[in-house]
Amino acid sequence: MTSATDNARLAQLIQQIKPQSRLRRAWPLKGGVSAQVTALEIEQPDGQITKLIVRQHGSVDRAHNPNIAADEFKLLQILQAAGVAAPRPYFVDPAGAILDSPCIVIEYIEGAPEFAPANVADLIMQMAPQLAQIHALDGIIPELGFLGPIEGRYTQLLANRPATLDAAFDETRIRDTLAAVWPISQHNRVALLHGDFWPGNLLWQAGRLVAVIDWEDAALGDPLADLANTRLEIMWAFGGDAMQEFTRRYQSLAAIDLAQLPYWDLCAALRPIPKIAEWTDDATAQQSMRAGLKSFIDQAFARL
Repeated sequence: MTSATDNARLAQLIQQIKPQSRLRRAWPLKGGVSAQVTALEIEQPDGQITKLIVRQHGSVDRAHNPNIAADEFKLLQILQAAGVAAPRPYFVDPAGAILDSPCIVIEYIEGAPEFAPANVADLIMQMAPQLAQIHALDGIIPELGFLGPIEGRYTQLLANRPATLDAAFDETRIRDTLAAVWPISQHNRVALLHGDFWPGNLLWQAGRLVAVIDWEDAALGDPLADLANTRLEIMWAFGGDAMQEFTRRYQSLAAIDLAQLPYWDLCAALRPIPKIAEWTDDATAQQSMRAGLKSFIDQAFARL
């Protein structure tokens, strides 16, 4: 958003949050694929400079959930009250009256994702408690009833069976194995799930985890679904030893039953099979991700 028209609309949006403030500058933030994210720097009447984030959800997410902006805003309010390190929500325009598409305005948090930490063990020691804290929120409380079940997403994924399955990842075996046990029996209580808890959605500052962002995929369900997705992402980012250490640390804090984790690992592995080439056009990175995914799938089958 850099045009005069865009800036005029952003200035109008600011008046809903900080009356009589003026827009100093606006710039897009890169990294997300599901939403358009714009940072704002505003000057308040007393001269104080404040930064905010505008998130406009993409068409795919809006088609899946027309109420996604209102739902994410409500969830962030609940998370703030619960003490979770999530951005503070300031404003929601669920109908897109100002920017022509639904949006939320949230706190700007200074920090950045960490993909090359000096101390992986310390990173894991902070990630695991944060995920355990999220899962400690009771998923069946009425306030969270607007979130959908995570199982529905995988039910749809299993139902949409491609005409050609990827033999390199034993996709036929994955789908047949999951179909035989679906829905996966649940030994843990229903929990709030972030839905995409990975290093790219964590902000760090001076070695400290300061925020968990991008909550549009939040759902309710077995915490193993979240754990499995994070395990795969940690394997990709930091290797298999880090993945296992994260799992041990998380289990010691959350005290959950891991018996069904191999099945949820297979669920986590199924989604990226056709998407790796979309996520990066770097041949070396693709090769590394494919090797990691194959290893992740093999260890899941070995534990069944």
